[in-house]
Amino acid sequence: MMEKKYLLAAELFNYSYANYDDHLGIGNTRFDKLMPETFEILERAIREGWDDSQIAEALEVEEETVGEWRGHYQRAKDIIEAANAAESFRRGVRYSIKYEVKKGLKTEEDIEKLVVQVCYRAADLAVLLKNENKELSDYSEELRSRQKID
Repeated sequence: MMEKKYLLAAELFNYSYANYDDHLGIGNTRFDKLMPETFEILERAIREGWDDSQIAEALEVEEETVGEWRGHYQRAKDIIEAANAAESFRRGVRYSIKYEVKKGLKTEEDIEKLVVQVCYRAADLAVLLKNENKELSDYSEELRSRQKID
């Protein structure tokens, strides 16, 4: 089972959950410690209302990138803190589509990039289902629903 802190870190850094999980527990400090700590720093910063310069200093990044970090943090929380794996998947797909639409879906290559992202989200769903000890069929009705669930 992949712990929540690692799922949040994977989402923050745009890693597939399975790929991130493959790096855990093998002495890789970046995945085991540093990436989850980055999420924890952002969480504390948001909770305590740090300004951009404080966040930039704590993360050791350029201040102009802090807005992007805040966005990644919020996306990670939104996806991982969904009520269940199906809703997490739905939110992840929604974010992926919005991102690609914002960049502009103009060519077959653009569409293929989006297809790949949806496939990554499907692979992430497999990890979430395993965590919940559920099967895809357990969420069949919810996944077919046209209603946005929050």
